[in-house]
Amino acid sequence: MSLKDHQNAEVAAARAQSFTTRRPTVAALEAVLYDPQFVLDHGFVRVIDYMGDDAAIVQSARVSYGQGTKKVNEDKGLINYLMRHSHTTPFEMCEIKFHIKLPIFIARQWIRHRTANVNEYSARYSIMENEFYLPKAEQLALQSSSNRQGRGETLSPENAAAVLELLKTDAETCYQNYSHLLNQTEAGEIIDPQRDCLARELARMNLTLNFYTQWYWKIDLHNLFHFLALRADAHAQYEIRAYADVILDLVKSWVPMAFDAFVEHRMHGQRFSRTAIAVIRSMIQGEKVTAETSGLSPREWRELMESLALNQEK
Repeated sequence: MSLKDHQNAEVAAARAQSFTTRRPTVAALEAVLYDPQFVLDHGFVRVIDYMGDDAAIVQSARVSYGQGTKKVNEDKGLINYLMRHSHTTPFEMCEIKFHIKLPIFIARQWIRHRTANVNEYSARYSIMENEFYLPKAEQLALQSSSNRQGRGETLSPENAAAVLELLKTDAETCYQNYSHLLNQTEAGEIIDPQRDCLARELARMNLTLNFYTQWYWKIDLHNLFHFLALRADAHAQYEIRAYADVILDLVKSWVPMAFDAFVEHRMHGQRFSRTAIAVIRSMIQGEKVTAETSGLSPREWRELMESLALNQEK
């Protein structure tokens, strides 16, 4: 995957700039600033700007002057304490802005996270590019029999090939009709001077949801962690998880101590209900607890057993 020539020129121009500042910067993030991190077949994530670092979280928590104690172990311990006890405000002191290119159907799922500032490419003002998402064959699957919003068994190679051809043909046909409605090429040139063109805001409704859109997405670290806890989870849809995984790596470069605390206490940590804690205590004391006597619903019991890595059907 690569950018177009004019896009590469824009990235090169942005990276050629240099500014002197007194504010804290993060070398690892500066190294990838503006560079696209490619996702799926035509998508990417770019860091455009950021504010704050691990020290900013510590400084906010202590309401101190300067950079705080400068003692790494103390700072790391404090950040872990904040994460462990859900003291979220200090994490809101850090912000980051991304430029993201993603399929429309993923953008509509993504926008449900309403705690960010978003400005999306306007198909009322500009012509959409002829770029659409086609999954890899191994990502094509049947509807899950146990999860109404998930995938099940992978399609056979023959069925996968037929689905991909159908998706490709539909998208190509829709874009041809979109161009016909606009009477314009992607470059904005008139196709037939004798024919009228439909308004862009109307022509766009002909495009399928696998076409790519773009937006600038700015969010604070606390709400970004919430996004990642949901979208980098194994149960999330593959396509949005692919973006979340890229963002995770960027966050690790940006705020490594906060990232480690997030992975420790949120991504791979667990929260238990009062009843679940009572069940765990009983088990530790050697008492026999079953799904029927636990006080948990069948689903809660199954989730508890999975989280404890216990194979108990009843």
